[in-house]
Amino acid sequence: MVETGNSRKPDTASAAPGVNPPSAPSVARAPAAILTIVIASIVGLSMWYLMRPQPILIQGEVDATRIDIAGRVNGRVGKLPVARGENVAKGQLLVEIDNPELMTKLRAATAALGVAKANLANIEAGVRPEQIAQKKAATDIANANLLLSDKTYKRVNELAAGGNAPLQRLDEASNALQVAQRSAEQAKLAHEEAVAGATAEQKAIARANVAQAEASIDTVQAQVDELVVRAPIAAQVYQVGAELGEFVSPGAPLLSLVDLNDVYIRFDLREDLVRGLKVGDEIAMQAPALSDRAFKAKVKTIAARGEYAGWRATRATGDFDLRTFEVRLSPTPAVPELRPGMSVYAEAPSRK
Repeated sequence: MVETGNSRKPDTASAAPGVNPPSAPSVARAPAAILTIVIASIVGLSMWYLMRPQPILIQGEVDATRIDIAGRVNGRVGKLPVARGENVAKGQLLVEIDNPELMTKLRAATAALGVAKANLANIEAGVRPEQIAQKKAATDIANANLLLSDKTYKRVNELAAGGNAPLQRLDEASNALQVAQRSAEQAKLAHEEAVAGATAEQKAIARANVAQAEASIDTVQAQVDELVVRAPIAAQVYQVGAELGEFVSPGAPLLSLVDLNDVYIRFDLREDLVRGLKVGDEIAMQAPALSDRAFKAKVKTIAARGEYAGWRATRATGDFDLRTFEVRLSPTPAVPELRPGMSVYAEAPSRK
């Protein structure tokens, strides 16, 4: 029989009895495997991060060379033209102290020097010719009196020998002769002294008096110079310890200067943290005040301090304490923004 066009041909492949239909494709399992790998990686990295040795951060402080200026004389602060934080040049006036008593001593010492110099000049000039002539005239008078006394004595002696004059008159004549002789000798010596002038010893004494007066002036002048205090270097005023009109004594702090051209960083570290650290090493560090800006600093000094960190021992029994070392570093290159008092931090050198 011939089938019509509407009849369907039977399926050539029909399901075999007892066989399950095929499962989902293997591509459907890929997302699950990827998620498992990601979770395992995250767990592994987290465990590694938590178990790895953590670096020890050390904190230091920025510092700079500081100059404390104190007065060497007493008095009242007359001028104080600088303020805290002001930059000063070398030789600039910082403080001026008023001390009227000291100025009076200087004038007295100056006057004493003038007297000593005048005395020396007088001695070196010698005796005036008028004085020498006066001494010569006194010598002539003494010689004339001596001659008269000698003649009188001889006459009285002749009269007394003949019994014509009393012995008392002879004694008076003899005494007058001796006085005339001594007067003549005295006048002669005075004349010779005037002619010779001052001795070498007198001139030396006069010169010594001048030197002593000059030394007195230098001493007082040195104190007067201390009334004006000037900046020894170009620096910045860090602190002012005196007020205008305040009475200050020798040694009293007036102000402090800080040299911003000599900025360094100081760390106080236990000795186990400086293990392997040596002068010249460079350490990377950051400053919070500079938005955690990173820079390097070179080790300049490593010095033991006279104190101990008692919270850590080298042995389990706690027999010994670890000493503290001061480590100073200089920024390389210089960081102009660093200021004394800023904090810095870095990783401990021995634990890197």
